Amino acid sequence: MTQQSTSPRSSDPIKEKDSSGDEVTALARGLTVLRCIAGADAPLSNRELTELTGIPKPTVSRITATLVSAGFLFRLPDSERFVLTSSVLELSNGFLRNFDIRARSRPFLLELAERTSLSVHLAVRDRLDMVVIDAIKPRSAVLVSRLDVGSRMNLSRTAVGRAYLAVLAPPEREALMLGLQAAEGDDWGHISDRLETALKETATHGYAIATGEWYDGLNAIAAGFIGPSGERYAVNCGGSANQCPRDWLMTRAAPLLLECISKIVLEIGGTPGRRLND
Repeated sequence: MTQQSTSPRSSDPIKEKDSSGDEVTALARGLTVLRCIAGADAPLSNRELTELTGIPKPTVSRITATLVSAGFLFRLPDSERFVLTSSVLELSNGFLRNFDIRARSRPFLLELAERTSLSVHLAVRDRLDMVVIDAIKPRSAVLVSRLDVGSRMNLSRTAVGRAYLAVLAPPEREALMLGLQAAEGDDWGHISDRLETALKETATHGYAIATGEWYDGLNAIAAGFIGPSGERYAVNCGGSANQCPRDWLMTRAAPLLLECISKIVLEIGGTPGRRLND
């Protein structure tokens, strides 16, 4: 899961709109606060939420009070800090119940996990992260990934993120890369060079590999595909570097991963990931 930045922002990122604007500012700010708390590694206070979001503290206090009353946040006893409640799960479960691709792809993901003895994840993009919507842990594995449904993975440094980028149409990919550039700041120069090389490799081989780039000692291989309505997904298969070195991923895991993708797209009526220049 990605960690929240603790550096304060200079101003409220959500600009006030006049009455003709389509966006409801209060709602947008409330969702920003919920996302911030959901992505944090520990409960957050109103002061910390102000620093992380740039929303004025009086406004943050009103938002958290409203979310507590609505049952989406819980204020810890004898504390000024907030955590999410189970009501948030109702929203995510409603999303997953209608996500038929999970049920239809799961038999093939299970098969991939058992044949490789690696953890397997089905992921979609949410803003600048990849989010796990299904996670399979093989019975035969000694060590398995801690990533579970709802976990987030870095888009530019992971195999699953690169596989997703590779199946986007060029205009979509270029727009997303601009967003990544803004988010990465001074680190973008190094990241972009490695990302461009990785995307070319993905176009050549049909899958992406990342070895120790997101977390040291963690290797993964991933491939993307396109759903019947044009939505993009990626399947990630990974484990410890000792368990799946790069050569093993390329020679043993890659054919099984691509076979899994072929079975999924045949089942759902989708198409395999397109090459970058298609």
